Amino acid sequence: MKNLKSVFRREVYVVDGCRTPFIRTGNKPNPLMASDLAVAAGKTLLARQSFKPTDIAEVIMGCVMPSGKEANIARLIGLRLGTGDRVPAWTVARNCASGLQAIDCAAMSISAGISELVLAGGTEAMSRAPLLFSEGFINWIADFKSSPTFQKKLLQIVKFKPQFLAPVIALLQGLSDPLYNLSMGQTAEKLMYQFGISRVEADTYAAESHIRALRAQKELGDELTPLFDYKGNVIEFDNGIRQDSTVERLAKLRPVFDKPFGQVTAGNSSQISDGAAMLLLASEAAVKKYNLPILGRIIDVKWAALNPSIMGLGPVHAISKLLQTNNLGLKDLDYWEINEAFAAQVLACRLALNNKEYCQKELHVDQAYGELELNRLNVEGGAIAIGHPVGASGARLVLHLLKILQKKSAKRGIASLCIGGGQGGAILLESMS
Repeated sequence: MKNLKSVFRREVYVVDGCRTPFIRTGNKPNPLMASDLAVAAGKTLLARQSFKPTDIAEVIMGCVMPSGKEANIARLIGLRLGTGDRVPAWTVARNCASGLQAIDCAAMSISAGISELVLAGGTEAMSRAPLLFSEGFINWIADFKSSPTFQKKLLQIVKFKPQFLAPVIALLQGLSDPLYNLSMGQTAEKLMYQFGISRVEADTYAAESHIRALRAQKELGDELTPLFDYKGNVIEFDNGIRQDSTVERLAKLRPVFDKPFGQVTAGNSSQISDGAAMLLLASEAAVKKYNLPILGRIIDVKWAALNPSIMGLGPVHAISKLLQTNNLGLKDLDYWEINEAFAAQVLACRLALNNKEYCQKELHVDQAYGELELNRLNVEGGAIAIGHPVGASGARLVLHLLKILQKKSAKRGIASLCIGGGQGGAILLESMS
């Protein structure tokens, strides 16, 4: 296997990482806020280090929907973890790849010599996405409050309409593309049609995701830390994994995004969930100073963009950039993680990479990259079974891929995500085990 030179001016190492279980959402908000989740993962992670939290140079977190009480959530997390008043912190948002963006920012900071030791990751409490007032109700309230006399306030009361009270669901807005007026699920429907993916193929992939995740659940080791809520309940594992998920059961589910004839269902889509993942990145100097173990090193990170209506193919474009820049083929990578936003989206990515016409026209390469084998892709399940807290998933993929490379005594892998709004991100990692 060829040796790769990192694109960073200084080597960037991943020292360690930890995540919470991913908790599926229900009809009510889960007990813990996004910052609570990140602190839970961060406490476990920092407790097993040889340095003090105040030795960290900066905290960088990805989060898409922090609550009103969590402005610049990274700073709140850093303070709660004991990094102290003098350690700066900042929050990034790149939709589904926010956690990966935080890691990329940390790597660039270390590469530039700005920082030696960075705590980076992502967190999201999707169950706590707010319900908003409608624009009509907001305007009515403004007119009522600005009415100078009692008589004019009475006139405003008469103008009130019951439909003003219909809530705006922020989560649905956030999972829709505002320019194309398509939900993320509808973009997956487009990919199923474009690449001729059947409902059976999507359901088969989804069922396999649960099987793989269930098989690996008890072997996650120190990658996962138990989560305790304020009611005394403990969650030890990702609670969205279903033992009874089969193709036959999934076939009974109705389409969600393109009724009644669509093929994308809740069963072959990622789960809406809460969770956090935290990683420690270090320079070579920090590794030596604190005698730190090395889980892996970051070779390269690439970002790409494409039409938002087919955002699910974003990984293909980012992966292509990684492969071209580093002179690699698919077989030069041992394992892959492509976030399972939708079964259709992952399957479409595989087909696009193996489609000569698509590769030539859209990726501007001479030949198709070839087949990405399923036995090297998402080998321990993915977001369909585990869940997809949007701010955290990118960080989870990086941590989990490094853990897989370690367990399998493998060398190299790529983790990638599609991004709402028509983007893709991918990271090239190398195990140091």
